[in-house]
Parts: sequence; C-alpha cells; structure tokens
Amino acid sequence: MQNQLRPNYTLQQLVLYFLKLGTTGFGGPVALVGYMHKDLVENRKWISEDEYKQGLALAQLAPGPLAAQLGIYLGFVHYRFIGATLAGLAFVIPSFIMVVLLGMIYKLYGGLSWMQAVFYGVGAAVIGIIVISTYKLTTKSIGKFSLESLRANWLLWLFFVTGAAITVITKQENILLFVAAGLLYMFIKAPPKWAFKKTSNSFIILGIGFWNYDTSVLMKIAIFFTKAGAFVFGSGLAIVPFLHAGVVVENQWLKEHEFLDAVAVAMITPGPVVITVGFIGYLIAGFPGALVAALATFLPCYLFTVLPAPYFKKIAANTSVKAFVDGITAAVVGALLGAVIVIATRSIVDVPTAVIAVVTGLLLIYYNKIKEPYIIIAAALLGIILKELF
Repeated sequence: MQNQLRPNYTLQQLVLYFLKLGTTGFGGPVALVGYMHKDLVENRKWISEDEYKQGLALAQLAPGPLAAQLGIYLGFVHYRFIGATLAGLAFVIPSFIMVVLLGMIYKLYGGLSWMQAVFYGVGAAVIGIIVISTYKLTTKSIGKFSLESLRANWLLWLFFVTGAAITVITKQENILLFVAAGLLYMFIKAPPKWAFKKTSNSFIILGIGFWNYDTSVLMKIAIFFTKAGAFVFGSGLAIVPFLHAGVVVENQWLKEHEFLDAVAVAMITPGPVVITVGFIGYLIAGFPGALVAALATFLPCYLFTVLPAPYFKKIAANTSVKAFVDGITAAVVGALLGAVIVIATRSIVDVPTAVIAVVTGLLLIYYNKIKEPYIIIAAALLGIILKELF
C-alpha cells in the first residue's frame, strides 16, 4: 500500500500520458491495454502489476468499453475520483475531436472511399500490433509459453484457451465465463473462510451537418447509446454488432455502407474503438448528436468503474480475491486473443495484408524502438498504393 500512498508521478503527468495515448494509441482495445501495461507498469512503474490486473479484471466484469474503463481505473489508483475523471476525459477527447472532424469531411464529400484503401493497409498492420501486445500481456498475466509454465499454471492456461475458443466461436466475450473462471480458481487455490460455513446469509452480485438535429432524435440517441454503454460487456468488438442492430436495422439512422465507414473511422483513429459512436452520432444529428452519443456511451462505463473501485481495491489484498482475479485475468486474456483472431479474419483478406501483418509483428519484435504510429502511417500509405495498383 506504500505505492498507493506515495505515487511517484503527478496528476498532471498522468493526464498528459492519457492525452498522448488518446492521440496516438492505435490498434483498438487489445493494443491499448497492452500500451498501458508497457508504459505504466513496465517502463514508468507508476502502477504495480497487481493494481493493473485488478483494473483489467474490473474492466472486464463491468459493462462498457474495455480500454476506457481500464484507463479510468488506473487514474483512480492513486488520485481517486479526480484522477479517474481526468484520465478518462484525456483518453477519450482527442479521438472524439478526430471523429467529429472526419464526420464533417464525410458530410461534405459524401463518403470515405479513400478510407477503405487506408484501412486495407492499416487493418493488417493493426493485427500485427495487437498480436504482439496480446503475447506480452499473456506472458505477464499467466506465464511464458513453456512446459514449466504449463505444468505450474495448467488451470490458468486452460481458462486462457477456453476464453480464446469461446470468443472465436461466439464472436463476443462472455462475462459468465470470466466470473466462472475466477470463482473456480478461487475455490481451488484460496477458498474463502465463508465457503466452509454451513449457512450463508447472502450473496452480493456485483453545412457539414454540424448543428442539424432534432430534439426527439437526440432523446432516442441518448436512450440507445446509454443502453450500449450500460449493457454491452467487453471491448469494441462486442459493441459493434449491438450498434449495427440499433443504428442500421432498428432505427435505420444509417445505411449499411455508412455504418461500415463508421467502423473504419474507429479503427484508423487512435483511442478507444467505441469512439465510433461519436462519428455515428454526428452523421445522425450533427455535433449535438455526436456529443450526446459519446456522453451516453461513456458515462455508464465511468460510473461502473469508479463506484466499485474503492471496495475493489480494499478487498483485492485478500488471498481468495487474488485467486479470483487471477482466474478472471486468465480467461480475459484468452478472450482478448480470441478477439484478435476474429478481427484478423476480417482484416487479413489476401496475401498483401497477411505480409503487412507479419512484417509489422517482426518489426515490433526485432526493432522495438519503432513507434506504432509510424507503422500505422506507413501501412496507410501502402494500402492506398496497393489499392491504386490493383
């Protein structure tokens, strides 16, 4: 707890970090949680390994966007509610501004055909980035890929593989799997004292269209995107089908190709993938629509993170709770690997994209001084060139 009482960084440094991550952090939720671990745990040592794992577990247990929730929790660790609030805002605002600007361009020119060419290269490079991030997260959370680790942590590896397989098959992350993995590992490794009692009292289950809008439509946007933020678990991967059903099918606010363009915008801009709600809101009702959609989506995830955070930290030192978190983390990281596989099946569509993904991974392994944004820019240019040639 000494690290908690005497942080070795200031609130300003924390906010500037998340502002930078929100501005340059490409790759979606899997990559973003990997960046936070590398930067805040490994390099700067602002956050301990246990605190990071607690945040990752809470982010997966609560509904809403994974990366944003983890950022909010890490802001809470040493600077409580003010840290959580400023970290969350700093993380989300840069990408929100970007998608609003892209929405203005989209309205002005009637489409983003060039963006499909950009995404052709960027999507493949992103796969390489998130594969490396997932590998690092796996070795830190469970262990190295070795026979010794498999023997010592065989149950955690089983949760990992199960989480990956179920995510690939169902195309979404399963909250019940995470809870079940945590409970099973807790009862095996460190069963709580109350488990041996004969009776139990209770269980707690924790022109460019900038200002074109209609008030009734804004209300519908607020209600729909609040549900998206409050009831969709996991990463941006999980929220996309929910958004498609409501935006395209149910309310018919956007056409199919407009929705696909919105997803492309989210993937090629830094920050949380869920910020695509800002782009969608802009297309529906201008800047007010973008603002309402973003606030409605992120406010529930903020509340679901900061309200249980004080109690989550206090009980996390308990050996039973630590085992619970370890079990959940193994299943969560496996689910992240499954998400990578699902995204890869959509982004790796031919030989050139496969080559871009592999080369990206190799560059990050053997030339780790290369920054991800430079790789993204090169991949975007390469995508445009390849689309022009073929």
